Amino acid sequence: FISVLTALLMLFVFRFTSNQEGIKRVKNKIKAHLLELRLFKDSISLSFKAQGNILRYNLRYISYSTKPMLVMIIPLILILIQLNFWFGYEALTPGQKTILKVKLEEGYNPLDIDIALEPSSGFDIQTPPLRIEEEKEINWRLQARKKGVHDLTFIVNAQRLTKKLAIAQRRLSKISPLKIKRNFINELINPGESPIPGDMPIKAIEVQYQAKDMHLFGWNIPWLAVYFSLSIILGFVLKGIFKVEI
Repeated sequence: FISVLTALLMLFVFRFTSNQEGIKRVKNKIKAHLLELRLFKDSISLSFKAQGNILRYNLRYISYSTKPMLVMIIPLILILIQLNFWFGYEALTPGQKTILKVKLEEGYNPLDIDIALEPSSGFDIQTPPLRIEEEKEINWRLQARKKGVHDLTFIVNAQRLTKKLAIAQRRLSKISPLKIKRNFINELINPGESPIPGDMPIKAIEVQYQAKDMHLFGWNIPWLAVYFSLSIILGFVLKGIFKVEI
């Protein structure tokens, strides 16, 4: 369904931002010179001339396609960011272990930060905080216990901070592995959770989830490959209906 909507978006953008007449003309030229190759395959000079013309018109075709591709790239990136929350990660299962990472800002030493992770009925804290000075990280090993979306609650220099932990969710669920520092670019790329306040020494909090693949015909295929393949195929299927030259 999302691939259908993406295909329609791409066709709409392509139709109204590209030189449709130019694309049609160039495609016809390429077809004509391909036919010329077959008809005059015994003539080396004519074959080389036809190949040169095919290359020239292919470059012109690419130039006609550049503008719509540049227009499409921004909405496509925003769509991919959102889709990755739904299709990119597997929720933890009860009994499964994972690593929780807290990454500090430059200038802060993990050995000097007063930080604690509050216990919860949803998970077990299996290790005390491991402070890695070289990486500016503080890590815990957690074990999932109870189904649900639980709060990982930190006390950092007397301030409270929370991060979501997903356990045994539905197959199609929104899962955000990262909580990042307040910053426009950071929030645009990782909008899954509210950002970390700017006055805190923490740059990011990460829960390690397993990547999720799609199961098709006995194969495990990355969701991104399925999404792009379907979007492109549907775009070519629907282009005739909407009279779009691609």
